[in-house]
Amino acid sequence: MDHDFWHDRWQRGRIGFHESKPNPLLVKHFPALSLAESSRVFLPLCGKTLDIGWLLSRGHRVVGVELSELAIMQLFEELDVKPAVAALGNLKRYSADNIDIFVGDIFDLTPALLGPVDAVFDRAALVALPSDMRSGYASHVAGITSTAPQLLVTFEYDPELLKGPPFSVPADEIKQHYSRRYAVSTLSITDISGGFKGVDAKEHVWLLTPREC
Repeated sequence: MDHDFWHDRWQRGRIGFHESKPNPLLVKHFPALSLAESSRVFLPLCGKTLDIGWLLSRGHRVVGVELSELAIMQLFEELDVKPAVAALGNLKRYSADNIDIFVGDIFDLTPALLGPVDAVFDRAALVALPSDMRSGYASHVAGITSTAPQLLVTFEYDPELLKGPPFSVPADEIKQHYSRRYAVSTLSITDISGGFKGVDAKEHVWLLTPREC
């Protein structure tokens, strides 16, 4: 993960990945996680996503991690909430009622720092990472969340025609990274209108359910 690349994107406001409303796939498929009210949901590489406000408005607690401190400052400004900020080694934690966001490299986040979570929503993390980092990322998230169930959103397109991020992650790779720890099922596959920069692309939503030990 090229830290300078992402810091530059936020500094320049080149954040086309930031959506102007809660992600429709989260809204549609969130019930598949069967979570009780006040469950704690982890959003890796969260940016200032409006998904956080959507989850909070439904009575859930949110924890996230994001490389860009600027993104998290903007997040709390837009939530109109003043956070408490604590330095925790290589990370900072921005906290307020029902929300904790860690600023820094996700690989510095430990189970003890993260605390218990009930589910993971990964819309923009796996697809933001190059292929040589995705296996380690999938293993790390499973480890720090005690294999909590996940809603995972990925894209698939011809990588010869377009270079990410977001990267194309084929179905076989999802099974390679996750099937040892999770039962992997497809919730939806949809064509992306207009594709990515004119390249045909599909959006996949996966449900990852922890396997019985």
